[in-house]
Amino acid sequence: MAGDGDAPSDRLRERADQSRWKLWVLLEADRWLVTGILVVLVFLVLAGAGYLYPTAENAIRTSDSVDTLFQGFLTATITGVTLVLTLNQLVLSQELGAVKDQRERMEGAMEFRADAAEVIQSAVSPSRPAQFLRALVQVSGDRAEELREAVPESDDGEVASEIADLTDSLVENAEGVSSGLDDARFGEFDVISSALNFNYSWKIFTARRIREQYGDELDEERTEALDALIEVLQLFGPAREHFKTLYFQWELINLSRQILVASVPALLVSAVMIIFFNDATYSATVFGVETLALVMAVAATVAVVPFLILLAYVMRIATVTQHTLSIGPFILRETDDVTEVEWNRDS
Repeated sequence: MAGDGDAPSDRLRERADQSRWKLWVLLEADRWLVTGILVVLVFLVLAGAGYLYPTAENAIRTSDSVDTLFQGFLTATITGVTLVLTLNQLVLSQELGAVKDQRERMEGAMEFRADAAEVIQSAVSPSRPAQFLRALVQVSGDRAEELREAVPESDDGEVASEIADLTDSLVENAEGVSSGLDDARFGEFDVISSALNFNYSWKIFTARRIREQYGDELDEERTEALDALIEVLQLFGPAREHFKTLYFQWELINLSRQILVASVPALLVSAVMIIFFNDATYSATVFGVETLALVMAVAATVAVVPFLILLAYVMRIATVTQHTLSIGPFILRETDDVTEVEWNRDS
């Protein structure tokens, strides 16, 4: 079904209908690399504006722009540190609770793992997130194969065509996602990135539509194979959402730590520029070129680094959230590929 024009693509980049480079910056690129790119862009814009504007240095010397700018940075940095403490409190609030609450969480987790172990036919389900998701994806591919084998090659009816499209798409998708999860490690974006490329919601929708629309034409073997496929796909949804939540908490912890580290030089630079830097008397040249605009650009860039780190992380978290707002067979994206399904009140 992926790529044959009658269903959404399995790959997130193609479903999102956004440029490859845009999604690379928003999702795939290392957050330190994105922060570095933003830092360079900010510095180049500030330094370029300073040297291209003919009276920039005179404007700096004859106004209170330095004090005004860095007082604003100082206030923003302190506010940012407060925001970090709030984020940490948010993450910690998910982990704190009475013994009863913790026991219920434990029982829920163990029950879900037992259900997954039964579906993948294993004594114990995998403990690592990447292997857990990979097992569910591989089993869904295996059950799609079983469903495909249950349809005779000589059967050229509409239901056979629908099942063939579903199973061909699912097997191909499962192979690609399993390969991506093979060496993925939790804490890195590889796990979530690969899971986003498994279009399970559309496959549940298609499988259930076949089940309801052609139920009278399906024999017992096909019905059981289709129900088994739906069962494993329904387990993948909450598993992905659970690991996505854990990944967000992991990222927020990293974000908090990095902003706290970056805020120290940002605070120091802002304080030094306010207290000690006198742009009226500053005079230094390099190869005959005044460096006042360059010094201002460097100081302003250092002061804005905590915000750029926050921006780099929030871009990824917001983008993932946007593409995983719903759980189950709901299609939130506007697409012409989604077949309209009539709702019959009498049924």
